[in-house]
Amino acid sequence: MRLREQRRSILRATSVLIMTAALIWLGGFMWFTAGLPNGVQDPTSFTDGVVVLTGGSDRLASGLDILAVGKAKKLLVSGVHQLTSVAQLQKLLKYEPEIFECCVTLGKAAENTAGNATETSLWAKQERYQSLRVVTAAYHMPRSLLEFRRAMPGVLLIEHPVFPAHVKLPQWWRWPGTTSLIATEFSKYLLSLAWMRFLDGPDDEANADT
Repeated sequence: MRLREQRRSILRATSVLIMTAALIWLGGFMWFTAGLPNGVQDPTSFTDGVVVLTGGSDRLASGLDILAVGKAKKLLVSGVHQLTSVAQLQKLLKYEPEIFECCVTLGKAAENTAGNATETSLWAKQERYQSLRVVTAAYHMPRSLLEFRRAMPGVLLIEHPVFPAHVKLPQWWRWPGTTSLIATEFSKYLLSLAWMRFLDGPDDEANADT
């Protein structure tokens, strides 16, 4: 009888912990969705460079538009497939060949968002850039900036979100595919945040307060 009561107590405590964790996650998810960008807040400022995180032709087109109007010196496309060439991109997107020849770099080392940040940091150091415009999907922007700010704490980052047609951000709750996509992205954001806290450690946080 006593063992049964202990099991019930453990089960109740476990249920409470799971429900509490779920409520905390849900609250964080609502905060995350409310903070997603709904437009480009600063479309006019000049930056040294612009970086496009691969994942859709609309991202690359936006980056090339920024380059074409003279709002940045050079463009890095981070996370490109190993077999992709500048000539292939030029043929696909129909921009002037001169833009690609002088000002477009393909980064092929990155395999994820953290890799994008590392690859971009090395490129920015090589070019001696102090400001970058970051082009990626709106739902991906928070995690991208999290990784980029850690990799490049001294570089000014301007977010330049794009809005893929298949992602229905304005009323995400009405579209199961969009809801699932954002929920997955939020979970990845939390993992990135936790990993950074683990890497930084308490000593770094203490030093930051002094």
